[in-house]
Amino acid sequence: MASTSTTTTDHEEIRRWVEEHDGKPASVKGTEGSGDAGVLRIDFPGGAGEDQLEHIEWDDWFDKFDREGLAFLYQQEKADGSDSTFFKLVSR
Repeated sequence: MASTSTTTTDHEEIRRWVEEHDGKPASVKGTEGSGDAGVLRIDFPGGAGEDQLEHIEWDDWFDKFDREGLAFLYQQEKADGSDSTFFKLVSR
């Protein structure tokens, strides 16, 4: 069975997928500017966590996401059928 990925710019679809996987919007610590969210990430349990990431509000995350012209590529499940938290931010 092959894994499939989906690419979207829909805020609600992104938020739903992230929250279904217990993720939180975040940015990389030290990359933020004046009023800018910094390098965007999603913090999943067991990931880089609070040492490297700072949780931010969805509004701030999506503001930067839209300004940077990004799309959200994500994988629903792995090739073996198990749940996946793989995602990538890509250019539109």
